[in-house]
Amino acid sequence: MLTFLQQLAERQRFGIRPGLDAIQAVMAELGNPERDIAAVHIAGTNGKGSVAAMCESVLRGAGYPVGRYTSPHLISVNERFLVRGQPATDDALEAAAQDVDAAVREVEKRDGIELTYFEYLTALAFVLFRNEGVKLAVVETGMGGRLDATNIVLPLASVITRIGLDHCEWLGQTLEQVAAEKAGIIKPGRPVVCGAMPDEARAVIRAKAAQQGALFIDAEDAVSVTASKHALDGQTLKIATQEMTLPALRLPLAGAFQAENAATAVATLEAVAQCGLAVPEDAIVRGLETVCWPGRFQLTVAAPPVIVDGAHNPDGARALAHALKSCHVRGNVGLVAGFCGDKDSIAFLRALAPVARRAWAVPVPNPRTLSADATAARMREAGIRDVETVEDIGVALTRSQAWAREADGTVVVCGSLFLAGAALSLTMSH
Repeated sequence: MLTFLQQLAERQRFGIRPGLDAIQAVMAELGNPERDIAAVHIAGTNGKGSVAAMCESVLRGAGYPVGRYTSPHLISVNERFLVRGQPATDDALEAAAQDVDAAVREVEKRDGIELTYFEYLTALAFVLFRNEGVKLAVVETGMGGRLDATNIVLPLASVITRIGLDHCEWLGQTLEQVAAEKAGIIKPGRPVVCGAMPDEARAVIRAKAAQQGALFIDAEDAVSVTASKHALDGQTLKIATQEMTLPALRLPLAGAFQAENAATAVATLEAVAQCGLAVPEDAIVRGLETVCWPGRFQLTVAAPPVIVDGAHNPDGARALAHALKSCHVRGNVGLVAGFCGDKDSIAFLRALAPVARRAWAVPVPNPRTLSADATAARMREAGIRDVETVEDIGVALTRSQAWAREADGTVVVCGSLFLAGAALSLTMSH
């Protein structure tokens, strides 16, 4: 185990603390490495990780030495930090952690502020990028926007993907309130790209952009995306803007929501190009055709099909149901699902109940997990009749795949990114 991970685990107990005072103090102690980064800063409820992956892949395809910081990780913490297309090495993380540790100790001693897990990792990302000579990075917010630790960057462009109700105890109980928190990443005079989303959320973002003197770019208006040839391992897209018409390309990410995310990514890349960063059309095609973003409607086993999806809120469940339909997955679908206790699991399960024939309720590998028994009860309440409680994800995968072989069915693992990570580590190793 990495030494810094052992120390970092202690910071889990500090939980979530919205606010920028602690991270700003530590970054100042470190010499503000974030100020040397030209960033694409991405917030949103659903899709922000996919858009980050697409933007990074295209910028790398254009020849830039680019970094990417995303969260959470699925299997290894190294995944959060991409440098020139590769997860950060253990040695690089340990070296960066030494600098961060010294700064954190100084600030905690001087100011009495204890950094949270996410704040520490955010500081680590910018020190890592400095050490690796990375000047351009795609940065995804953790939970919110306005008070998120990543909101210390001055971006080339801000991006806000589809807004939904999630983390309501921190971000608000309405779409407008959540949108206002996400819109906190908009900076004066810097363009903001708005992905497809409910009208009431878009209106909040548009108003915030006007208040900040930021160019508002509606991705749905700016980019036309037509999807065809849907399969579990990807889809064909035709993409056009006022500036260009791309040749048909094969996006290796399935689901209608990924076509929506591609539109947001392309609108972002055009905005970045307006800032003076050349992004050739062939780089966009190459980047989208080679993008990798695990755990999002990912086919991990071909026969019987096992799809691992990190959807964990009602909007994500609806997108997952639509993706199954667009990929012609009908008939026998078995869910292996688990949730963190703070999620609206009933609404999530109701969105998927019409397509689920069987379900296996499992705990999530996270302290905030809902028990398997509680998940099973909610599955039945949502209308799924045939439900089994299983305490081990590996056992649930074995049983669900055996059922899928007999029933000519498809297994879908969903409900939590933590569960998606566990499922990937099990299914991809076989």
